[in-house]
Amino acid sequence: MDMDLTLKELETLAEKLAVTVVYDHFTGEGMGPGGLCKVKGTWRVIIERKASPSEKVSILARALSRFDLEEHFLSPDVRELLERHRKG
Repeated sequence: MDMDLTLKELETLAEKLAVTVVYDHFTGEGMGPGGLCKVKGTWRVIIERKASPSEKVSILARALSRFDLEEHFLSPDVRELLERHRKG
């Protein structure tokens, strides 16, 4: 699985779901690599800018797996990835 292509597909899906994806540098101790949150009624996935491509894919897949994805076309690999995160 090409992580860059997978990340791009997940970012496109997030846009379709009206989920803002933010890459930022985290400061402070105990900060994780990122996750899903809701800010002023808007869903956001905030991801550590320096995270590896596989970490970015994992964080975004875990976040997006919580949404209804039936109406969206996804490649078989990405759909399987999201299903694994939904069950895990």
